[in-house]
Amino acid sequence: MIGSIHALWPRSATDLPPGQGLISTFPRFGVHFTSPLPEVPPEPSIAVSGAVSEPFELPLSALHELPRRTLVADFHCVAGWSVRDRHWEGVPFRTLWEESIAPHAQPGITHLVFTGLDGYGSALTIEDALADDVLIADRLDGAPLSGDHGAPARLVSPQQYGYMNTKHLARLVLHTGEPDRARHSSSARAFMLSFVAPHPRARVAHEERHRHLPAWAVRFPYQRIVLPILATRMGRNG
Repeated sequence: MIGSIHALWPRSATDLPPGQGLISTFPRFGVHFTSPLPEVPPEPSIAVSGAVSEPFELPLSALHELPRRTLVADFHCVAGWSVRDRHWEGVPFRTLWEESIAPHAQPGITHLVFTGLDGYGSALTIEDALADDVLIADRLDGAPLSGDHGAPARLVSPQQYGYMNTKHLARLVLHTGEPDRARHSSSARAFMLSFVAPHPRARVAHEERHRHLPAWAVRFPYQRIVLPILATRMGRNG
């Protein structure tokens, strides 16, 4: 059994970030991977609130009116698997910020909390969110996003582990300091806060996997938990 699982996760690529191994497909994965896909409203939008002059809605249809970009990037899961060369299409978040959000923002914004229709959230520093390669993506590999990968639109931040890349984007909250419990809002995800304790920046290049522990200390536990799940998921994906 272990041999067949490791065959799904070859580590022959020498240019991968530390602790990562390649897989051949891009599975739906995360703390909610067994949950039903969220229902998408007829006219989806991003509700913007927090440290703003007044809360407002950004219709996702407006993404088609802004300059768009195609981004080719590897995707790295904090649990240790990577997939090569995902082709994302969407609007650079910096563009959306400058055109539609910053004019309403209060001074001193330090963090942005992105939350999906499924209740999952990630908190990015303003520095990380405004990186040149961060997108609000609505297409993947030449097709509209599927439900498994975050329809109708999702955050894509290639320099950070996958748990920062919130799917099914529905809300954006601006903060003037690091927010509490920003990443996992439901009690069902308390495990992620207590045991996994995600790193607040999750930069792949620095191997920031855990808030308190060094990266090497969590590689093995992640793999023991994730490998059997991943093998099952990949088997279902065919």
